[in-house]
Amino acid sequence: MAFSILITGFGPFPGAPFNPTVSLVARLAKQRRPALAEATIVAHVFPTSYAAVDRELPGLIAQHRPDVLLMFGLAAGRKTLCIETRARNALAHSPDVGGGAPRGGQILPGGPAEMTMPAPARRLLATLRGAHVPATLSRDAGRYLCNYLCWRAAEAARRPAGPRLAAFVHIPAVARWPRRRSKHRMLKLDDLARAGSALLAATAARHVSDRKPH
Repeated sequence: MAFSILITGFGPFPGAPFNPTVSLVARLAKQRRPALAEATIVAHVFPTSYAAVDRELPGLIAQHRPDVLLMFGLAAGRKTLCIETRARNALAHSPDVGGGAPRGGQILPGGPAEMTMPAPARRLLATLRGAHVPATLSRDAGRYLCNYLCWRAAEAARRPAGPRLAAFVHIPAVARWPRRRSKHRMLKLDDLARAGSALLAATAARHVSDRKPH
């Protein structure tokens, strides 16, 4: 049963001139393993702007009809990978990469306070821990572009032509060169690639399992 997976990351943004999700998405797009034998993998990096998400996400879904949406974003202040379990109906006034900032405090004025992310969060958490990567569940995706994409993806998953599964993972800052020893070991891009590969296989397996007659 052929199916498609859309993997996304974000480009740099104010305060983060290097966003490791760019490299992570590129590496994951080249994955070749048995669990992905029937999968078409599409990789995309969003400019870190509200307008780009609103313009490009619907276009990607219409063009590629992904069954699985696996999204990554940078949360430099966190120490572990965080699987987001909900999208908040909240907006910060921080400017995006184009200098634009949303008005109002909600993504959908008058809408629900939150939406649950359509993903098997606990199974994905176990997958990451099985790959020996520190990970936790998170109920707070922030109020910036990562949360905004979570909300738009959760909306899309509720539509008939939308993805069946949409997962968002925040990653911490990574070590780009040798550093002095510190209290916390910083993850490297290789760690992220191992984690991302495990998540890719797990989401693919879940999708295939959900499609099988019970």
